[in-house]
Amino acid sequence: MATVVHRSHITITREKGPTRKAEIKGFAEPVFYGVHGGIKDFYKIEPEEEHAATLDHIVGAVGG
Repeated sequence: MATVVHRSHITITREKGPTRKAEIKGFAEPVFYGVHGGIKDFYKIEPEEEHAATLDHIVGAVGG
């Protein structure tokens, strides 16, 4: 069996509306997820503050 080299420890909580806060072990500042642009238009919601969607982070991780 292979040796585990990393295990992610993340706690995600819903803040308000579509906004979620991810606390990642090892980082002092949380990461916020939400909606913006075409995504908020599609779901017909207007968040208090726009944040990158989880999809944005996935695309960035694959492309980077």
